[in-house]
Amino acid sequence: MLKKTLLRHLAAILAAVQLFAFVQIPAANAAMLGTAEVVAEQRQKVDRVDLRRMLDDQEVQKRLAALGVERSDVEKRIDSLTAEELAQFNDQLAEAPAGAGVAGVIVLFLVIFIVTDMLCATDIFSFVKCLN
Repeated sequence: MLKKTLLRHLAAILAAVQLFAFVQIPAANAAMLGTAEVVAEQRQKVDRVDLRRMLDDQEVQKRLAALGVERSDVEKRIDSLTAEELAQFNDQLAEAPAGAGVAGVIVLFLVIFIVTDMLCATDIFSFVKCLN
């Protein structure tokens, strides 16, 4: 009789432990990723790397230095570009004439900085006033 009571208590304890262990495990949420989403994400990473490589060009560095723009500011802005801004930026680079690559990069960076200054996201140029 004592053995049966002991086994029942042990079974109840084990059941409680099992219940608590099950409750603590969060539910897994598996979702399918489409190929287009994965490709778009990888394309953004490649585009950002390509823009950073353009900053390594000596002419681009000289021109940015002449304009008083720090490379770190440009890199931060590249990292903060949305997918739409990045796509638009790359489309504009692709449409630029072959010889205007460096000038096009610099002009596009300046346009991006001026727009972000106007939106109060950055404060690079003192002559650009915040719209807010």
